Amino acid sequence: MSDGKTDHSRADLLIRAAAVHTLDPGRAPGEPPQRAIAVTGGRITALSPEPAGLDALIGPGTEVVDAPDATVLPAFDDTHTHLIMAGHSVHGVPVHRAHDLAEFLDLIREHAARTPTGKWIRTTVNWQEVLLAEQRLPTTEELDGATADHPVLVRRGAYNMVLNSPALRLAGITDATEAPPGGVIERDDRGRLTGRLINRAIEPVERVLPRPTLAERIEGLRAASADYAATGIGTVRDCLVPVEDLDVLHAARAEGALAVRVRALVSGFAARTPEQVDALLDRMDDWRAAGRDDDRLRVWGVKFGIDGGFEAGALEEPYQGQPCYHGRLLWEPGDLLAAVDRAVGHSWRVGVHAWGDRGLRVLLDVFEQVVKRRPGLPPGTLVVEHGGLARADQRARAIALGVPVTVQHPLLHDGALAQQRTWGEERTAALFPLREWLDEGAQLSAGSDFPVGPYGAMVSVWGMTTRDTTAGVVGPEHAIGRAEAIALHTVNAARLTGESAERGCLRPGALADLTLWPLDPLSCPVDALRELRPTRTVVGGRTVHRS
Repeated sequence: MSDGKTDHSRADLLIRAAAVHTLDPGRAPGEPPQRAIAVTGGRITALSPEPAGLDALIGPGTEVVDAPDATVLPAFDDTHTHLIMAGHSVHGVPVHRAHDLAEFLDLIREHAARTPTGKWIRTTVNWQEVLLAEQRLPTTEELDGATADHPVLVRRGAYNMVLNSPALRLAGITDATEAPPGGVIERDDRGRLTGRLINRAIEPVERVLPRPTLAERIEGLRAASADYAATGIGTVRDCLVPVEDLDVLHAARAEGALAVRVRALVSGFAARTPEQVDALLDRMDDWRAAGRDDDRLRVWGVKFGIDGGFEAGALEEPYQGQPCYHGRLLWEPGDLLAAVDRAVGHSWRVGVHAWGDRGLRVLLDVFEQVVKRRPGLPPGTLVVEHGGLARADQRARAIALGVPVTVQHPLLHDGALAQQRTWGEERTAALFPLREWLDEGAQLSAGSDFPVGPYGAMVSVWGMTTRDTTAGVVGPEHAIGRAEAIALHTVNAARLTGESAERGCLRPGALADLTLWPLDPLSCPVDALRELRPTRTVVGGRTVHRS
């Protein structure tokens, strides 16, 4: 008769597979793969090179998975993505399915027909205008033609919006409104609003958007996190979490709605003055003092941005066809130094977006001064997010400073055409020089930057190994091998978050975060990687996705 206690001599889950690639750095090179893995109480308890080698651990409650043709890998991390944004987008008008503007506007028109007058309409965010037939964004006038009875927010990625007239009125944006520093309010050649807002110009809209209910937020996160898990992702590092949304994540965690582990970077984009930075850090300190962190949800640190993206990344040389335009710096270097130093002084880690080479140069200047001010800073305290156009001298500086870098080929995949328009083919092909970063000894890890790029374990591996994009293959000399690409999402990713002792590889005692694949990603045809999805994703011993 059972006494209700867990029998640790029996496995909760036992998988027999063609190969279990542990990625454990302690295993000898060339050692044959394991063939069986056992999980008990949320952790890996045993591995065996024989498929039946762990059968003694099978008990009445053991789930046995016989998968003689399948491969087990650690669950993947997406080290730079936006889960909060994905949760918001779950219920948006699915404009990412449109092939041209007529279809795009029809989707909005159809949604408006079943939406009460005056209620905001929002779109999904994971699309690129260059993939539409017209290769441009809609305008206010066109959105008004779809509906003038609802405020409409068309969002593309994190930093671009297009609004219809009712939405512009609610945000208080008129023909006379001046763009804030670090922002763009676009106008046509006659000086009229096109409806497009970029970077900091979106802030007035964020302030007037109605907040969805907590229940709606939780359900959005439930659906979005389950979709991440369905691609093989077990942990996300969400790099733009509004500080108030920490409570939403906590509520979702309490309800069991997070299928993946979350490492949150609180957004510092709206904090511009020392007082605002201090207020943000105080709220983060309150979270830490409340002891809410656990292995499922943890606040990693704070996120700032030194420059813009495709249209505003800060360059040393001018944009293509714009001899007087070099992109935009979002901070004065001294102000960013003060903000980063304040965050570090509160014992928080800091990730900073840097896309162009000028942006990265200025950021490394800032990081270098922080390191000088604070000797003995723990490794991984300062992180470059993207480092897109990293020159050789800049790579050397980052490596010498011990600064990790997160890279995102899915971002390059979806954005290559847009970037070629503004930077030209040569600079676009130079983005994400992964081969050089690794050969030079960088601390590199990988992600997606959804919604700019698609999230997914193997679509990222496929991209890093082929350099294929919507513009064709770009910069093939920067491609890396499959084992290297997988490591950037597993072993290296856990190192970035400071969790190498717990996650990133499969060894006894580690958290049972693993994936089961119908093909071996290390040896299957490379083109199969792009659409390859796991048959099972396990996080902490719990199956969060099963196909």
